[in-house]
Amino acid sequence: MGLRGEGAGRVAARAQAVPCGRAVRSAPLIIPLRAGQAMALKSTIYKIQLQVSDFDREYYQTHGLTLARHPSETDERMMVRVLAFALNASAELSFGAGLSADEQADLWAHDLTGAIRLWIDVGQPDLKLVRRAAGRAARVIVYSFGRSAGLWWKNHQSELARIDHLSVLRIEPEDSQALAALAQRTMTLQCLVQDGAVSLLAAERSLELRCHVLKRDVQ
Repeated sequence: MGLRGEGAGRVAARAQAVPCGRAVRSAPLIIPLRAGQAMALKSTIYKIQLQVSDFDREYYQTHGLTLARHPSETDERMMVRVLAFALNASAELSFGAGLSADEQADLWAHDLTGAIRLWIDVGQPDLKLVRRAAGRAARVIVYSFGRSAGLWWKNHQSELARIDHLSVLRIEPEDSQALAALAQRTMTLQCLVQDGAVSLLAAERSLELRCHVLKRDVQ
């Protein structure tokens, strides 16, 4: 016996809502984050084979580097870190935790006692962080880059000039952007330094640049 009235209407409505032959899929489960809860983002790992021929320092060595690029770090900033390593390469020099830890340098070198021999930051660090680094390390170097690097130097020049064991160098925006274009997850780089001029070779690409000295330490 067929259904009549309201019962038949409900069955017809259900039949129209679920067409024959289609699977019924449940809605995706969405779990909102609580206030203050952040989703963990993984760093991207880069492998670099870096050959340094620095005639100015008489340093010739090949380094196998592993970099963890923070999710908020750009290729430009990461490659400036690589450049800073090449220009100060040594057996003791290593990368810090980067953007995830203000208490660490972007690169640093320690002596056998654990004291910080060299502290290197890139970009436009806060003046308080530079002063803190100067209080912890024998030497501090800042490699500034970006469109606003000139304004950063202008605003802090007088304060930075009072730190004797600090050097500040500026990388032109077009040079730092050209550095970014070299970035690959796996890289083989050759760095040649002579009379302050820097040449970088990667695969079939090459780049020449010069870091402009804004302040040199007086040690």
